Amino acid sequence: MLRLALACNLAMGLPSLATNTVVADLLILAFLHSGGMNTQNDEPRDLENGIETPRQQRSSWPTFLFITFVLFMLTNGRGEDVSSTRDQYVDGLQSLNYQLLNYSAWLNGTASNFSLPVEDPNTIPLASAFIKFGSKLDPQEGSYYSNLTGFWHGDLGFHNLTSLNASEAASSWRHLSEQFILPTNLSSIPDLLGPWNFTRSNKVTLSIGDKLVAFKHNDTESKDIAIIHGKVDLSEPGNSEELRLDFEGIHILSTGTVYAMAESTGHGLDLRSLPALVPETFRNDSARAVEMELAARISKLGEKIESGAYDQDSADADDSPKTKCSFRLFAQLAPTDVPKELMDELEQEIEKPTGITTVRAPELAIDAVLLSQNCGMLYEIKDVSGVQSQRLYRKISSYSGFATLVNLALLALFRRQAANSSSAVGLSRVSRYTFLIQSLIDAISLIGQMAVLIGQIQAPEDAPSVRPSPPSPAVTTTQPTTSPAQAEDTNAQAVPTQPPAPAPATPALPPPTTPTRPSFLQFLWNHIRTDPAARLWTLLSLSFIVVFRVVIALSLPLFFIALLYTCMWMMQIYRSARRSRSSGLSAEYLVGTTLGRLFFVCYFLVCPKNILDVEPRSWIYGVGILMFLQILVILLQERLGPAFFLPKGLSRTQTYDYHPPMPLPDPESPDQSLGDCAICMDAILVDPSLRRRSKSSDGKERPVIGRATGILGKVGGTRKTYSLAPCHHLFHTACLERWLAIKVNLLLNGLVLVV
Repeated sequence: MLRLALACNLAMGLPSLATNTVVADLLILAFLHSGGMNTQNDEPRDLENGIETPRQQRSSWPTFLFITFVLFMLTNGRGEDVSSTRDQYVDGLQSLNYQLLNYSAWLNGTASNFSLPVEDPNTIPLASAFIKFGSKLDPQEGSYYSNLTGFWHGDLGFHNLTSLNASEAASSWRHLSEQFILPTNLSSIPDLLGPWNFTRSNKVTLSIGDKLVAFKHNDTESKDIAIIHGKVDLSEPGNSEELRLDFEGIHILSTGTVYAMAESTGHGLDLRSLPALVPETFRNDSARAVEMELAARISKLGEKIESGAYDQDSADADDSPKTKCSFRLFAQLAPTDVPKELMDELEQEIEKPTGITTVRAPELAIDAVLLSQNCGMLYEIKDVSGVQSQRLYRKISSYSGFATLVNLALLALFRRQAANSSSAVGLSRVSRYTFLIQSLIDAISLIGQMAVLIGQIQAPEDAPSVRPSPPSPAVTTTQPTTSPAQAEDTNAQAVPTQPPAPAPATPALPPPTTPTRPSFLQFLWNHIRTDPAARLWTLLSLSFIVVFRVVIALSLPLFFIALLYTCMWMMQIYRSARRSRSSGLSAEYLVGTTLGRLFFVCYFLVCPKNILDVEPRSWIYGVGILMFLQILVILLQERLGPAFFLPKGLSRTQTYDYHPPMPLPDPESPDQSLGDCAICMDAILVDPSLRRRSKSSDGKERPVIGRATGILGKVGGTRKTYSLAPCHHLFHTACLERWLAIKVNLLLNGLVLVV
C-alpha cells in the first residue's frame, strides 16, 4: 500500500524534489503510526498519572485516504506542452521579422505596409492637467534619474470622464475631457470593461524595466532615449486579485518623461506606434530607438528558439481578470537638486558597487496619469515612490541575512527546549497544538516532528475509558445462607434445603432488526473524532494544503496569520489548566521564540518599505501584546498554579502528587534518611532546607517535609529530592527522572530504527 501511494506520487509529479521528500516522509510516518506495522509490543502508559491505559487498535486505511487526498491536492497541476510553446515562439519571431521589415522601410521612405497612427490631439493636454511635464534642467543645478528599472507603488484616483461629478464638472480640464471622449462609443463601454471593478481600484504597483538605446544617425550619437516595458497592477481593498496591464513605452532621459501604451495581459502591443505619443522634437530619435529595440528582440528570440530555453509563463496571468480597454500611461519623474555628474556617479555605483562614497540618493518619485479613450476613464496616480532593482536586491540580501540569524536563534532555542522536554514527563506537559501551529507558520516538518513525538506520549490521555458491559440477564436461584458453624455440621448429617424458587418468565424480545450501515462520511467523522492519530494527521494534512495551495498562491488572508500568532500559546495555557500541570516550557524559549516570530510579521506589517511592499497594519501591535500576555500567564502558572485564574469549581482535575508531605525520621537517627531508593539503593537523605513545623491533631509541632506543586518539580526554587511513585516505592527524584528518560528513549529509538 505504501509503494502504491509513492508510485501515485511520482506519476502525478510533485512541484519539487523537496516537496516529494517531505510527502514521502509524511506517508511513512503516517503508515507506521497508524498501525500499518507493529513497531513495539509494550503497552503505552499515562506516565503523568502512573496509570496504564490499553492501546487503541487503529486502522491504517483512513490515514492512507487522508495522505492520498493531500497528494492529490499538491500534485493537481498540468505540464506545458513544449512543442506547442516552440511553435508559438516561431510564430512570434516571424511576426517580429515582418514588423521590422515594414517599419525599416517606412523609416527609410520606401514602400511599406506600415503607417504611424495619429494620436488624439487632446490626449497630451488632458494629461498635462494632472501632471506637469518636465523640461531639460541645468546639469550644474539638478538632474533626473536616468534608470527607472525597479518597483513602484502609489495611490489611484478614479475619474469617470463620461459622467463627471459636480467638482469635476467645475474643473479646468472639463472641456478637454469632453473633447477627448467624443470618438468614444458609450454603448460599448460595458462590454469593454470586463469583470474588473475600475471604480474601486485605489492602489497601483508598477514593475519597470528601463534600457538605454544608444545609436548613431547621420553621424550624430543619441543617448537620450530609453525603451521601457513592464507591468501595471491595479488592486482594490478586500480583493486578493489584481488587474494586470502590460505596457511598452519611451523614456526621454533629459526631461524625465515617460510616454507608454498599456493593454491587458495577452492582448499584445505594437512598439512601432510609440513614436506617435512623444512630442515632435523627440519623434525621430524615438523611431530609431524602436527600430533597434525590435532588432534586439528578434535576435534574443532567435537565440531562445535555438537553445530551447523557453520562458514558462505564469498560470496566474491566464486566470487574472481581463479588459479590452486600451490605456495611455504618462509619467513624470520628480527633479532632484543633485548635479548631473554626481547623479551619473551615484547611478553607476548603484548598478555596479565599488565601495566609493557618493552623494546621498534622493527619493525616487513620479507623478503619472493612466487614461483610456475607448472606455472613457482616467486614473490619477499619486504619491508614487519607487526603489531601483539593485537597491531592492541589497535590501533582500540584508533581510535574508537577518532572517537567517533569527531562524538560527529559533532553532537553537527549539533544540534546548526539546532537550529539556525529551523525557516522557516533559513531553506530557507540552501541548502538541502549540508546535503544530508553529509548524504551519514555518511550513516545514522540523518542529512538526516534535508535535508527533508529543502525540506519541499523550496518546493514552485521549483514549476513551473502557466501560464494563452491562451483565446479561440470567436465571437466579434462591439458596439458604449458612454460617461457618452450620457448614461444619453438614459433614456429620444432611441438612434439608429449601427447594429453589421457580425462575421468572423471560419477556419476549422484539425481532432482531438489521443495523443500518453508516455512510462513509459518518464513518470518517467518527474516526477523526475518536482516534487521536487521525485527528493529528488530519491537522497536518490541512496544514500542508494551506501551505502549498494557499500560501504559494499568495492569497492567504492576513487575519489568518494574526489568528495563528494569537493562538500560538493559547493551547498550552489550556492544557496546563486542564491537566493541572505546569507547561515545562522555559522562559527563555517562550520569550525568544515570541520575539523571533514577531520579527518576521513586524517587518512586513510595520516597516513601510519592506521588500514585499506590504502595507503596514496597526493591529499587529495588538497581536504582539496578546502573545506576551499569554507568556505572562504561562509563567504565572509555574508560580501560582496551572489553574490560578479559574474558579475552584472549574479546576476539577486531580493528578497524582509525587511529593506528598512526609514525616521526618527520628531526629536521633544518625543517617536522617527517608529510606533507600528503589533504583540506586542509596539512602534518601533529608534536606534540612525543606523542613518546616506543623501542628498535629494533639496540638504539638512536628517537623514535616514541605509539599511540591508540580510533578517531580520545585518549591520556591528548591528542588525536591524524593519522589513517591503510585506503587508506593520511594525514589530519588533524579533517579526516577533518569529511569523514565531511558525508558522513553528506548521507545522512541525503536520507532526511529523501524522508520
